[in-house]
Amino acid sequence: MNKSGGTLILNTPPSIAGYASVVGKKEGEGPLAPYFDIACSDTTFGEKSWEKAESRMQKDAVNKALDKAGLSPSNIDYIFAGDLLNQCIGSSFGLRDLEIPFVGLFGACSTMTETLCIGSVFIESGAAQHCVCVTSSHFCSAERQFRFPLEYGGQRAPTSQWTVTGSGSVVLSASGNGPYINAVSIGKIQDLGITDMNNMGAAMAPAAASTLSQFFKDTGTQPSQFDAIITGDLGQVGSDLLIQLMANEGYDIGNNHNDCGLMIFDRKQSDVNAGGSGCGCSASVLCSYLLRKIMDRQYNNVLFMATGALMSPTSSQQGESIPGIAHLVQIKNDLTGGII
Repeated sequence: MNKSGGTLILNTPPSIAGYASVVGKKEGEGPLAPYFDIACSDTTFGEKSWEKAESRMQKDAVNKALDKAGLSPSNIDYIFAGDLLNQCIGSSFGLRDLEIPFVGLFGACSTMTETLCIGSVFIESGAAQHCVCVTSSHFCSAERQFRFPLEYGGQRAPTSQWTVTGSGSVVLSASGNGPYINAVSIGKIQDLGITDMNNMGAAMAPAAASTLSQFFKDTGTQPSQFDAIITGDLGQVGSDLLIQLMANEGYDIGNNHNDCGLMIFDRKQSDVNAGGSGCGCSASVLCSYLLRKIMDRQYNNVLFMATGALMSPTSSQQGESIPGIAHLVQIKNDLTGGII
């Protein structure tokens, strides 16, 4: 691999061999409904708690992606996974029966691209032939952990976002027909002093701008050279801020930017305020609509960047600000043309 600034250009890019998405009822009734592999009408997915339901989503997403890839758990060298729950129990409990070497990761809502970055580097280095990358979130488990009991019925601020009940899983392989992870950019923590946990879009937008502008500088590219620039879960507030921040850096992304948090719900029909969020937001959109568009060659060169708010209930209760992080992967349909 070649390192250019904060971006790693992969010489032997891993191929996406399989992918799958699992979502809940609200997501399964939204604009992307035809693209999801599994949509469940029961928010517990047949389990006894929301947390167990989140684990079930991950397990189902991984098994479905493996099935599509024509692989079994015994073929997988490593699985990279994380979620929003304390100690990432959604991942560890959901995947414990697969007997795959496990690396637990926490990047808040940026976890999907974090797993893809690390899995891609493992394959590029020769340390693995097949890796699984997966994450999830659940509206009810996230609300219970980060905000209030659902029974409280608190009014949601206009800037707040709805945590997506969903999971997405990608199988990466050292060989295959693509699409390929061509480059990865690991982001830097950005903190502009936002303390409102109901306005995470504003907290994450500076991190997204930092990572995206760094990628353009590292690669000498412009936004217009990519079919789509997809962010993870900035929602409406964060997306508007990102466009402004990028314009300040001299980059116009207004024509080809979209956000998973705006794509997964119809904000006019659903009570989601500023849009969707959560690890499962970017994961389920990537592993359904976005990769389908790439596989069908409607998109051939895409930047996918999930963003995360690195907060906890404890830090918020202590009056801490909310640091943001964003990681990026470039997904291409073929291996020609270098970074472009």
